[in-house]
Amino acid sequence: MVLKGPGALRAVAALDERVYGALAAAHSPVLDRTMPALSRAADYSVLWMSLATAMRVFGGRRSKRAAARGLGTVAVSSLVTNQGLKRLHWRNRPDGNLVPLRRQAKRMPTSSSFPSGHSASAAAFATAVAFENAPLGAALGVLALGVGTSRVATGAHYPSDVLTGFAVGAGVAALGAKVFPPVLPVVTDEEMPEQVEIGALPEGAGLVVIVNEKSGVDKAPITDEIKAGLPKAELITLEPHADLLEVAEDAVARGAKALGVSGGDGTVVAIAQIAMKHDLPLAVFPGGTFNHFAKDVRVPQVADAIEAVTGGFGTRIDVATMGEKIFLNTASVGTYPEFVTEREKLQPRYGKRLAAVIAARRLLKSQPKAHLRINGEPVTAMLFFVGNGEYLPLDFAPALRPRMDTGVLDVRILVSDKRAIGPRLLWATLTGRLEHSALYQRRVVSSMNVEVLESEILVSRDGEVDDPQKSLAFGVRRGALTVYQPKNPTI
Repeated sequence: MVLKGPGALRAVAALDERVYGALAAAHSPVLDRTMPALSRAADYSVLWMSLATAMRVFGGRRSKRAAARGLGTVAVSSLVTNQGLKRLHWRNRPDGNLVPLRRQAKRMPTSSSFPSGHSASAAAFATAVAFENAPLGAALGVLALGVGTSRVATGAHYPSDVLTGFAVGAGVAALGAKVFPPVLPVVTDEEMPEQVEIGALPEGAGLVVIVNEKSGVDKAPITDEIKAGLPKAELITLEPHADLLEVAEDAVARGAKALGVSGGDGTVVAIAQIAMKHDLPLAVFPGGTFNHFAKDVRVPQVADAIEAVTGGFGTRIDVATMGEKIFLNTASVGTYPEFVTEREKLQPRYGKRLAAVIAARRLLKSQPKAHLRINGEPVTAMLFFVGNGEYLPLDFAPALRPRMDTGVLDVRILVSDKRAIGPRLLWATLTGRLEHSALYQRRVVSSMNVEVLESEILVSRDGEVDDPQKSLAFGVRRGALTVYQPKNPTI
């Protein structure tokens, strides 16, 4: 049956008929055995859910992330295909009688043939996995191609249904990667941090680890893991009103060979300050809510820190400065400190993550502005962000730094504009065009002077809010901090 319509559609329909007929007429025991089985395995996305489960159970960090992204993308793709596109245009299924009986689908769907939901889910899962784990995604791409072929071979779809399904699934995955950027899956030779030998501490002898139980996640499992892996290390759990700097200085005075820290980014930067002062290496044990710094120095888990301390390898990283103060991750003026303050007000009621979402929505709605002069240039910004080192991706959601020894600051500015900034920002983000938008500026510099043209505007460093300041001088101290790191680390 050739569909009626404009010339292009009739040509596609005619080609569909020819390709479908040729595949249906092909006599192949291999097709007869594999195509129905593969098609049934993909029913209700069971195949992809099973693979995701295996990836979660047996895979590494990259595979676990890929599994979560893959399932989320399949869910969105299925909704778009089955509840959206299939309802826009009805297309009858192919003539199943042309397919050999032993190869026919046992359960013929009753929905519109266009597009193929199985193919959309297959492409969605494989493409989403590839964003987190390229080799695994490529292997799954072959399987996804097989699922799409099986839908034609068993008489369930025309070829154009399958190709459109592939496009939909891959498109949803690509859009998801723009909205929720994946972690960089592979460290290239150029992005691998330079390492130095800084002296192994067998069983942690000479290491003093300061644990801040007030920040981040429950510390009990973390301290237990540190004690098991580094039994000779000294662990100090901070008292509720203890001074971080005084505790660290006391550890140095008692002969610590290295300092360790477990806590949020604010805790880490405080202990790093003392480590720099006394030229001691720093061991970071991830124990905060987000662990931005630990991830970027390639120590995403406590076991990685233990391996680094006992192996004696590390890397020298840059430390960013804001006047006399330092920061390891980011500093911000205006909107972000206001966001932190609002989040902290809401956190006791909603928890940290939900409070963050509510605070961000309120801030975007109110469209706060920071009037600044950056190196002499007046700028009115909704967001002003300075990163210690270059972040990826290059858009509004910087997630990670491949290296932290390049001697630069990554400056991101969201410019205030009266012309429908909300819809424009949303559209630019969803389409991946934010870095080219007039609303957005990115600069890479080694130093920068910022004058705040308002009397009361907040400043933050690594998530901690500072007092208002009128003049800010940003710079970089090259290789100022030595951090323990596993040999040949990966993300």
